[in-house]
Amino acid sequence: MSVQKIVVLGGGESGVGAALLAQAKGFDVFLSDRGALKESYRTTLQQAGIPFEEGQHTEERILVASEVIKSPGIPATVPLVQKLREQGTPIISEIEFAARYTKAKLIGITGSNGKTTTTLLTYHLLKTAGLNVGLAGNVGDSFAEQVITDTFDYFVLELSSFQLDDMYQTHLNVMVLLNITPDHLDRYGYSFQNYVDSKFRILQNARPDDDFIYFVESQPILDELEKRNPVVHQLPVSLEKAVKEGGYWTHGSLITTNKGRSFTVSQAETTLRGPHNAINTLAAILAAQSMNITDDAIIAGLKTFQNAAHRLEPAGTVNGIQFINDSKATNVDSVFYALSSMDAPTIWIAGGQDKGNDYSQLDEVVRQKVKALICLGVDNHKLVDYFGNTISTIYETQQVTDAVAKGLELGQPGDIVLLSPACASFDLFKNYEDRGNQFKTAVKNLMHDL
Repeated sequence: MSVQKIVVLGGGESGVGAALLAQAKGFDVFLSDRGALKESYRTTLQQAGIPFEEGQHTEERILVASEVIKSPGIPATVPLVQKLREQGTPIISEIEFAARYTKAKLIGITGSNGKTTTTLLTYHLLKTAGLNVGLAGNVGDSFAEQVITDTFDYFVLELSSFQLDDMYQTHLNVMVLLNITPDHLDRYGYSFQNYVDSKFRILQNARPDDDFIYFVESQPILDELEKRNPVVHQLPVSLEKAVKEGGYWTHGSLITTNKGRSFTVSQAETTLRGPHNAINTLAAILAAQSMNITDDAIIAGLKTFQNAAHRLEPAGTVNGIQFINDSKATNVDSVFYALSSMDAPTIWIAGGQDKGNDYSQLDEVVRQKVKALICLGVDNHKLVDYFGNTISTIYETQQVTDAVAKGLELGQPGDIVLLSPACASFDLFKNYEDRGNQFKTAVKNLMHDL
């Protein structure tokens, strides 16, 4: 029997990991990336003896694949992907491929916002409790590469809608859906329902004894659950009402009940603040309970958790004005959460590459919290047009140093300057990390100059 040929499209962390796993499992592997590979990935492939190309996709080498593992960054509308589909070639994600080869229990976490925080916190709770746990998906190292040795008993996976789109058979033991708000609509034919369907793929192989944790005040989730009525153990999370089973937030306390086990902790005892983080924390606690972690271990983990950079990250205080880096907030919903958790007059830095944003969700919170808007982008007309009548001071710039200096100039002691862009970063920056790092550097330089 001839060896099956696997083609990997995209040579980033997930693609290179998938190529290594495919090679380890005896497949004939070829990796193709239309861009340039990072030096470290190029070296890894060369050392492994895996053939690859960069700067192009050679169709005759790709169309002969028995199966294609596609990077989540490549849209399904690309002509090459459509050709593969038309000829019936299966196209899967790295997650789908790797899941075939692991014995570990899987916790999958998705949502328009909060998934990285929730994934990192869940991983931290399991790890500090002494479980043998891996971290993968949209964060951490490649899932596929970690599955080559398959030494972990558990994996916590952050799953984007793009990863879910190319998943079919993967079985998750715990599924977390934090919220669904309009995002990435350019990838879903500007149809919100298409995006909702994508998120709900997290439930596609759910069994009755699996746990499904979801935010009950996200209306699109509720609407979809009514339509689908999945047979799975449901654990709703609420900010507004007590729930018999699941989790809720009341008077500053986080309370959960999962399979008869109740747990209470004051949010003040955890390292995360604000209502959006109450949702994230409740989801993580419920997932930890699903894995039978003790109350003491959960509390210990909640007290020692450190969130990732660029998520409401303190960047420094200058002249009594606090600077906060929330560069990861690339959609309107994230900005809503960020502004809602501000407890002082806020100078808001926003802008970048608009993804079809509807700013009406921010009307009330902007009126309550925002004293000035600094637009940091190549094309700011949509922000300026929308908020022109609400915010009296609007300033435009394409320089992060200028934005930070203007924030200082417009602020009074006690104010907050918040970078929470609501947009993608690609007009002026490499990515949201680059944007956040440049912001933090600009604040540090201001502190030194004064």
